[in-house]
Amino acid sequence: MGTVFKRTATKPLPVGAEFFSRKGQRLAKWLDSKGRTRTATVVVPTEGKFVGQERIVVETPTFFADYRDGNGHLRRVATGCKDETAARAVLAGLEKRAEKVRSGIITTAENAMADHQHTALAEHLAEFVATMQAAGRSESHVTGTERLIQRVIDELSLRRLSDIQAGKVERWLGQQTLAQPGKPAMGARTRNSYLVALRSFCNWCVERDRLPFNPLARISHADEKVDQRRQRRALTEAELSKLLIVARLRPLAEFGRETVTTPGQDTGTRQKRSRATWTLKPLKFDELPDAVELARERLKDNPTFLARQERLGIERALAYKLAVTTGLRRGELASLTVGQLDLNDDFPHVRLKAADEKNRQGNSIPLRRDVADELREWVASLRNIGAGSANVLAFRRDAVAVELPASTRLLTIPKAFCRILDRDLKAAGIPKRDDRGRTIDVHALRHTFGTMLSVAGVAPRVAQAAMRHSSIDLTMNAYTDPRLLDVQGAVESLPSISTTTSDPNENRQRIAAGAETFTPSAVAVLVAVPTDFSRDSQSTAVTLNAFPSEATFTKTLDASSDRATKNARCSMKTASISKGGQADLNRRPPDPQSGAAGFQPTNAKRVAKRHSRRGSSGGSSAPENERGEVVGGSAVSQSNSLPIKADSFCAALAMIASLPLSDAEKADAVRRILAEQSGKQPGG
Repeated sequence: MGTVFKRTATKPLPVGAEFFSRKGQRLAKWLDSKGRTRTATVVVPTEGKFVGQERIVVETPTFFADYRDGNGHLRRVATGCKDETAARAVLAGLEKRAEKVRSGIITTAENAMADHQHTALAEHLAEFVATMQAAGRSESHVTGTERLIQRVIDELSLRRLSDIQAGKVERWLGQQTLAQPGKPAMGARTRNSYLVALRSFCNWCVERDRLPFNPLARISHADEKVDQRRQRRALTEAELSKLLIVARLRPLAEFGRETVTTPGQDTGTRQKRSRATWTLKPLKFDELPDAVELARERLKDNPTFLARQERLGIERALAYKLAVTTGLRRGELASLTVGQLDLNDDFPHVRLKAADEKNRQGNSIPLRRDVADELREWVASLRNIGAGSANVLAFRRDAVAVELPASTRLLTIPKAFCRILDRDLKAAGIPKRDDRGRTIDVHALRHTFGTMLSVAGVAPRVAQAAMRHSSIDLTMNAYTDPRLLDVQGAVESLPSISTTTSDPNENRQRIAAGAETFTPSAVAVLVAVPTDFSRDSQSTAVTLNAFPSEATFTKTLDASSDRATKNARCSMKTASISKGGQADLNRRPPDPQSGAAGFQPTNAKRVAKRHSRRGSSGGSSAPENERGEVVGGSAVSQSNSLPIKADSFCAALAMIASLPLSDAEKADAVRRILAEQSGKQPGG
């Protein structure tokens, strides 16, 4: 049987308390803040940190309950009731639930889940944050997630886990996406960030048996592609060059800026040299050298500060260059230390720590040779400064070098690095936002790295590895600027295609008459002829170009070659016949009208070469190499070649392929042409 009671605690004696005794107990009497007389027992603790001090005993305003749960364990819980009758009703409910657990009506997990419903939501959130920290999540991720969840809890007045309802959260998210006076509307990406944070918290509660299911699982995400608030763009090569120059010179050029009169100021009513009457002239890219020279003149009496500004420019330009040639993120760039560099290897690289990398893998990032050389000089300058060299720039050869701790920061990346980049862009004359609304920030340097990989023709899978992306779609779409891709050059690299139109009836009559000269054509022809080489199913489209001279020209197209490579190889020598192509896995069924075993698609040049091997010379032919090319002379001059001009033969094949004939009729026409050229009769 459980009991209800009020817990007691001790407090210091109130100011102005009067002491008296009653029934052998010492009591204290005083007036509280509302002017009411209060009385409490006075005790002297015998243990703890208040040993020997007189203190008063006070009761809690609400009742507590002691009972045994379904597992037989003694539990003490707060009822939250100031009335004893209400507290006993709460105790009765707890004992009834314990009986259901002992009888197997509900499980222990369900019982524990019911207990968590009375725990304050703030306690659940604190334990969730502690779990993320123990799992090694980054500090920015932990604080950001806690901030998003806490805002929703405060604005929706959530107190218990049971208060988290999909309808409430969805309505709140919908209200945030509407523009309000003095408050911009929440973007789709920000809305999804709140939803992801809340879902992760609810999923954690489900895993810890605090919730039976995730109440927010069915809330849909907003479409971020439709509502893009920030779209980055990549820098061009010319813009990147100007940015590096400005980053190198601007820290010193700032002290060489000229003064100009502030527009709209009345210089007659103010002091002549008042700060309100003048301002510094903005830096422009063409004026940087003059500003640097003027700064050197002004700071010639302070060489230490002059060297510090020059060093700052070197560091800033190196940071930009390292980011745009490695794709490092801002946090990864700021986390680099001297011990993570490996510059003496044949393949210089920098090793990222798993804790500092976004995907927590700890990759090795390769470095360009020129960037590795600049980093080597920079580390040497850090050693010189560590030795206390008088030259702050520390690039002198006579400076004394010391060994640096491996934990020494390689570069100083301030929190205002994005604002520094904005000033450099303005001085370089590079617009922050282009005509399409795309912006440039520190992360745009990573976009520039990905775009340069695509422009350089790097294979997509290699680019994905260089960018350290989990998806090839992210590399090719999100981090590749389509405006910088040579789409026009890719289109121009396609092979030229020409078409000729002719009357099929006229062509049929000319072939039937055995004509040898046809209209020149430059289309690729694929013909099917009956042959005893049925095991050879290779086929290649062949193109023969017509020329007016007696010289024979060939232009072979390799159907298996890449379009981006050289499309054609033209030879001004005697035509040579070569094998090529890919296996045709789509074999044709036999033609029922021909009575033959079937037709196999065959290269027109291979047909000519095989026919030449069966010529009057007894079937001998010139030797071939591994690719099937005739060696020891051209196929026309040293083997039984066909005395067919390229224009006539190509035109004949083109016309045959374009006629509405059956495969047997087309093959018969080809055999007739070959037989007439070699002095044989069709079918011989």
